[in-house]
Amino acid sequence: MAGPRATVRQRRLARELRRLREGAHLTIEQVANKLELSPSTVSRIETAQVGIRPRDVRELLDIYGVAGVQRDELLQIARERRQQPWWQEYRDLPNMALAGFEADATSISQFSALLVPGLLQTEAYAREVLTAIRLDARPGDIQRRMDLRLNRQALLTGETAPQYWVVLDEAVVRRPVGGPAVMGAQLEYLAQMAALPSVTLQVLPFSAGAHAGMDGEFTIFGYRAPEDPDVVYIENTGGDAYIEDADVTRRYNRIFDHLRAAALDPAESVRTLAELEHRLQKPERG
Repeated sequence: MAGPRATVRQRRLARELRRLREGAHLTIEQVANKLELSPSTVSRIETAQVGIRPRDVRELLDIYGVAGVQRDELLQIARERRQQPWWQEYRDLPNMALAGFEADATSISQFSALLVPGLLQTEAYAREVLTAIRLDARPGDIQRRMDLRLNRQALLTGETAPQYWVVLDEAVVRRPVGGPAVMGAQLEYLAQMAALPSVTLQVLPFSAGAHAGMDGEFTIFGYRAPEDPDVVYIENTGGDAYIEDADVTRRYNRIFDHLRAAALDPAESVRTLAELEHRLQKPERG
């Protein structure tokens, strides 16, 4: 599994370097000797667990006999590591890498069973969630996590916004996080975001019964270049997972297709959000 802090293009570079080594019929040990590196370092380079300097990439391409356009493209990817994207400011936060996967994606498919996804949270809702789940965090830590989360949201309104398709379990939109005012504003914001051309939102109703997503939440990142595989992202308190295995990503894409089919259509989903918001504004009297 590639290192989660590597960008999609850096992961592509790592895969290509491994492919070129294997095509040259060289072992990791042989390449390590030529570069005067340890075999473990070469292995970590080929899995994007560590960065690689342009100079080392140049030497590897010399060893593998790579020239022309392919050489130029791979060297350019290696140089990009020196250009720090905005999210590097948050490199001390565990889910900083998520911004990189989002920024490079052309499609994002997400199923959420417990809470509104970070890309769609209002500031007030995000504060309530982070305060609830980060029991040992200091106030300053909460604010930095919020800043990262809110900065990520610019992705959905940018010129190169990915196609974002999200399925929310009904429990997500019924749970009154922060009370009626906070949750009402969050529901209104969800409806506003659902109106964007790049966003499709569906609510999976309780009436759907057992469904394909009962094993847990997940996000699938899709990319334009065929050499960049889909990535499945699974978030939890114990540590995030980024999975590129083709069999696994195909399985999750199939699960998402089933969830979309079981959910309310986008128009009905937005009407459901409006009805729930109305109930929060005017609670029923017993």
